Amino acid sequence: MAVIDISKNVKYVGVDDVQIDLFEGQYAVPDGMCYNSYVVFGSKIAVMDSVDKRFSAEWIGNIKAALNGKTPDYLVVQHMEPDHSSSISAFVEAFPSAEIIANQRTFIIMKNFFSFDVDKKSVVVADGDSFDLGGVKLSFVTAPMVHWPEVMFTLIADEGILFSADAFGKFGVFNSKTEWKDEARRYYIGIVGKYGAQVQSVLKKLVSENIQTICPLHGPVLSGGLETYLGLYDTWSKYLPEEDGVLIAYTSIYGNTAAAVKLLDAELQKRGRKTRVVDLARCDWAEAVAQAFRFSETVFATTTYNGDIFPYMRHFIKHLTERFYQNRKVAFIENGSWAPVAAKIMAGMLADCNNLGFAKTTVTVRSALHPVNEAEILALAEELSD
Repeated sequence: MAVIDISKNVKYVGVDDVQIDLFEGQYAVPDGMCYNSYVVFGSKIAVMDSVDKRFSAEWIGNIKAALNGKTPDYLVVQHMEPDHSSSISAFVEAFPSAEIIANQRTFIIMKNFFSFDVDKKSVVVADGDSFDLGGVKLSFVTAPMVHWPEVMFTLIADEGILFSADAFGKFGVFNSKTEWKDEARRYYIGIVGKYGAQVQSVLKKLVSENIQTICPLHGPVLSGGLETYLGLYDTWSKYLPEEDGVLIAYTSIYGNTAAAVKLLDAELQKRGRKTRVVDLARCDWAEAVAQAFRFSETVFATTTYNGDIFPYMRHFIKHLTERFYQNRKVAFIENGSWAPVAAKIMAGMLADCNNLGFAKTTVTVRSALHPVNEAEILALAEELSD
């Protein structure tokens, strides 16, 4: 990555990672990932966050290129997750006179990772504090549990620039051509989704700020039309549907449950409903979870399996419930040759979710589709289109 001008006082010095296959060891990233870092120039110079340690040398090279012979005075650490912090020791070695600006929680975690004398380097800030770089003032906003306890944001109020840590990030390299909304949704729901209340809290702190540019730690710098990005974060963190539509998430062993799903999908589309069908055994699970939070309704279709439900469906529902799935309508299609219990088990797994509406119609397939099932599917399509 080349050094990129963000504003008259801010340059981008981050790196792209096209080697990675799984982010955090679980999220597929076919378009790679970027680890963003920025340099802020006043009469003093601050670098915003570091990068994954595999790219330390490239990052230090970018900083030196941006500074053109100058030396940074500070490293601001907003988040201690290793993809943004594991090059801190390389920074300390490359720029031994620089100090580190962070909040107290950050320094506690920093000592878990590194053996250098953290206290000797530390400049402690707190929520609402400001720090003058000489002509450029940084203001700090703590954002605990978005999505680690030490997270903070940094504002340059005079320029309307928000350094937002992991918030407003997405999967993909810096100049990725993938749609921001799709990969930001998958990123948010998967990584931050459990912490909607905390996201709401920090959004309220920012409401009075005239933000013109958002500089996240992953994905592109956002400017223009920020109401779209802020609006989606508000929707996602309130656990509200983003779109009116139906996700049909299914597993099928011999194709009979899949046949029921195909028929329901066709009937819903006939009635003008927007649908998305995902085979949980073959899809990206994180994308399936994100789609469940995208749409207003979800149909869960699976088989009874070992007196339980098929493992991929159990895995899917667990990811929904631990992210506080709520405020939606759900329906069930179950298949069982002699003792179908899948609908009952799925309903039980979702029982503690807030404000779920359960469809009156449950489709019970016994081995293969029969006329009675076709009638049930028509009835369910009508109910979901009402």
